[in-house]
Amino acid sequence: MTDATELARGVVSLLLRHGVTEIVLAPGSRNAPLAFAAFDAAEAGVLRLHTRIDERSAGFLALGLTKVGRTAAVVCTSGTAVANLHPAALEASHSGLPVVFVTADRPLRLRDTSASQTTDQVGLLPRLPFADLAEIDDLDLSMDPGRPWHLNVQLDDPLVPDGRWDVPAVPVDERPRVRPDEVEIPHGPRTVVIAGDDAGPPARVLAQRGQWPLLAEPTSGSRTGTHALRTYRLLLDSDLGQQVERVVVAGHPTLSRPVNRLLTRDDVEVWDVEDAGLWRRRPFKVDHAVTRATTAESSDTAWFDAWAAADRSVGRQLDALLRAEADLTPYEVAGAVSRALPDGGLLFVGASSPIRDLDLMVPRYGVGGRRKVIANRGLAGIDGTVSSAIGATLGRPRSTRALALMGDVTFLHDATGLVLGPAELRPDLTIVVVNDDGGSIFSMLEQGAPEFADRYDALFGTPHGVDIASLCAATRTPHLRVDSLGALEQALASPNGGIEVLEVVVRRDNRRELDERIRALRPH
Repeated sequence: MTDATELARGVVSLLLRHGVTEIVLAPGSRNAPLAFAAFDAAEAGVLRLHTRIDERSAGFLALGLTKVGRTAAVVCTSGTAVANLHPAALEASHSGLPVVFVTADRPLRLRDTSASQTTDQVGLLPRLPFADLAEIDDLDLSMDPGRPWHLNVQLDDPLVPDGRWDVPAVPVDERPRVRPDEVEIPHGPRTVVIAGDDAGPPARVLAQRGQWPLLAEPTSGSRTGTHALRTYRLLLDSDLGQQVERVVVAGHPTLSRPVNRLLTRDDVEVWDVEDAGLWRRRPFKVDHAVTRATTAESSDTAWFDAWAAADRSVGRQLDALLRAEADLTPYEVAGAVSRALPDGGLLFVGASSPIRDLDLMVPRYGVGGRRKVIANRGLAGIDGTVSSAIGATLGRPRSTRALALMGDVTFLHDATGLVLGPAELRPDLTIVVVNDDGGSIFSMLEQGAPEFADRYDALFGTPHGVDIASLCAATRTPHLRVDSLGALEQALASPNGGIEVLEVVVRRDNRRELDERIRALRPH
């Protein structure tokens, strides 16, 4: 077997050739050679090194860095440490993010033995391209750009180097990417464009050229310009929604049951602009699958005008309904956060209710504002949200403002994301935590029906009673608690710098009834 230090330096050189500029390290003994090599590379200025004590948080920090255009690797030791990377590996693969997962392993002679911290790590991160590395010759591999990888590195004693590494210049392997041809979608049927997560500006351009309504999720990268509709998910349940004859789908739509119902209608023709995630096959019938789509310029605005008028009507009703509420609502929190996002700003959104609240409240931003709204929508889990938000902020240092919006359960699920050593980079990030003491998303689903009220909290509501201020104090994270819209807007207008938590207290007991009234809104 190759000397551990030599092999580790070879692995870091491979990462540099692959374009990795960030390494997130979760310390351990078996991965010590990798840690020393990463440190020397960081000292040489060829990458940045971040250290975290929790492998799950480390994995999502790397994922957040990659979501904003960096290329990151996460490095951990052997045993259960590898299993803690599993959630981030799943999210990366389903989102099509090229995070590299580097796991230290015992040498071949210790496999299938009861040696300490030894388990079967081969294929432990499923559906990722995998390489089991024991010799320098094993490093002669070509890593496909745009895909996450699992590099499992067999390291034997001695695990520490006998000197510093003089890091050589490593050329980045930049393969030219082939731009696929555009397919022109003809005019004719009443069409809407659905822009799911990471659809990007092409969906907006397509909708504007065809004079088609744009139903764009907040993290689509398409919710700009003249044709994006704010209340589209409410309009789909109106008479106007029943008139849709054709749908063009881009990105990864996951937020709305009305959208799902539309996509599964037998009388609707579906054009699919293929998503970049792990599975290209959609969960609905596809009549035409293309990689890039365009359409001829249209001057017939009647169809879009009807949707735009309906959107204005329902939007006015929604705002009036929320203003009439005696207490601050989660929707108003989402609206305040979206308004606080300036040109060039970054907003990371947690799963469950907050991203759906934002979907109804985010304005139609102007084209060219370079606002970036992102979330972990590959599997739409709450794992690692704090760490992902910190990673995204670190990876986009030129953001004019960085915000994160998440629920209390999501925040608590990744509380270790706030554990940063004194020498670690701390970005300017305001984390807005909507605290209704539990999970409100289920109250709006079948589980929240009145007949299940006697067991709802025990099974789904999960009230926790956590003192978030004290939790923040334990990690020396500045904290402020507010319970009114005015106080929230004032706090958002006055960031203190660094990582800070803004806790917003809302009710949960009226969430189902509020949601029912909102879903009943119709254009008039």
